[in-house]
Parts: sequence; C-alpha cells; structure tokens
Amino acid sequence: MVLYFSATGNTEYVAKKIAKMTGDEALDLLKRIKEKDYSPIRSRKPFVICSPIYVCEMPGFFVAFIRKLTLKGNRRVYFVTTSGGYAGMSGVTAKKIAKKKGMIFMGHKDIKMPPNYPVSKRYKLLSPAECVKRLRAAAKEIRTVAALIKRGEPVRDRHVFLFEKLIIIPFNPVWVRLKHSTKQFSVTDDCIGCGKCAARCPLGRITMVDRKPAWKGICAHCMACIANCPVEAIEYAHVKKGVEKYRIGKYLRKK
Repeated sequence: MVLYFSATGNTEYVAKKIAKMTGDEALDLLKRIKEKDYSPIRSRKPFVICSPIYVCEMPGFFVAFIRKLTLKGNRRVYFVTTSGGYAGMSGVTAKKIAKKKGMIFMGHKDIKMPPNYPVSKRYKLLSPAECVKRLRAAAKEIRTVAALIKRGEPVRDRHVFLFEKLIIIPFNPVWVRLKHSTKQFSVTDDCIGCGKCAARCPLGRITMVDRKPAWKGICAHCMACIANCPVEAIEYAHVKKGVEKYRIGKYLRKK
C-alpha cells in the first residue's frame, strides 16, 4: 500500500506512479489527517509512505500522524519524499518511525521535484520549461525506486551528517513557529466561494466566512490553498494576481 499526503500535487504524482509501477494501491491520507483517523490500514505488500519536505523535514503534523497510525500486515516499510533538492533530516526521521512501530525499514529516497513554494523570494519557482525538464528527470528516478520496491530490495539515499542534525533539529520548529503565520494570506474578489481551499487544508486553519476563506493561527505553509484555487484568488504578501503559482498539472500536460 502506498500512503501519501500531497498539497500541490508533487507527492501525489510520485505516489501514484510508484503504485502503478508496483501493482499496488495509492491512498491519500488527507481525510484521515484532518479527522485524526488512526484506524488500521492493512497491506499484503510493503508499505510505501510518501511525504513532501517542508523546512528540511517531513511536515510535523504528518510525522505525528504516521507515528499514531496503525499499520497491519506486511512489516516492511519504504519512505519516499519529494523536495526541491534537499531532504534534510527526513531519512533519519523515517528510520526512527519504522523502528518505533516495530517495522523493517527498507530505506528512504528523496525525489527532486519542481519547487512549489512561491511565498518566499529565496526559493524561486522554475520556468515552465525548467519544470518540465525536472519532471522528466524525476520520472526516471521514480522508475528506479519503483523497480527496487517491486523486487523487495532496499533503497538508499544520501547520508545525513551530524552537523546537519545539529542545525535542523532546533531550526525546524523555530522557523515554523516564527515564519508560518497565516496573517499575510488574503483573497481577492475573484473568489467564487467554492471552499476548496478549506477542504484541502490539512490542519483546518481555513474556515469559510460569508463564502470567503479566512485564515487563523500557524499553518504548515503547504501551499495547498494557493495551488488548488481554481481561479487563483488567493494571495500571500508579494504573491499577487498574475504572479506565477505552481500547478503540477500544467507541466504534466507538456511533459
């Protein structure tokens, strides 16, 4: 069973590709995460857990959910993450999760995907042509990983050095607490009140007020609301109308 959470589509794309290539099923965990549903999931085949990377780690809410989720049947587990090129501590965290759950850790692999975080000027989005090129490269990596999983062989990613752990462990929660505010989210008059943003928010930080989204608290900055708005009505600070927003579907059609 391939289990995944995806906000902008990158991880969903990888998870469904792996499921198809291994003859397995892919299950979107969003509904379970929102409802705190930890009821057992059973699989005859090895579990493949797929997650995006936020601030050099798998999202905190996702890690917390997977730790509580009951996995039955096959005791082998693979972890596959998607990032703009750096997976940070995710492999170490994945191994700890597997050990805590009494499962056999079959390895972690990060797939480099197009950046999807437009709210920071430090992480520029790629041009459409560059996105297509990166997705083609990712497709090759996915095929390699899927073949290993299908054969029951371990997968291996880069070694995480001690200095990385010493930086990331304290840095991640501080960054999330200080930088992941929802205060700069807003919506234009183009909003059609569909509620898709609220439905896609994994932490329930968006409520619909008079058919318009309202944000509250600290969020995951997963970009699900911005990426999935059908009329691109959601803005954040400098991300205004007309500014490119990452939508994987646009580039898959060109690939």
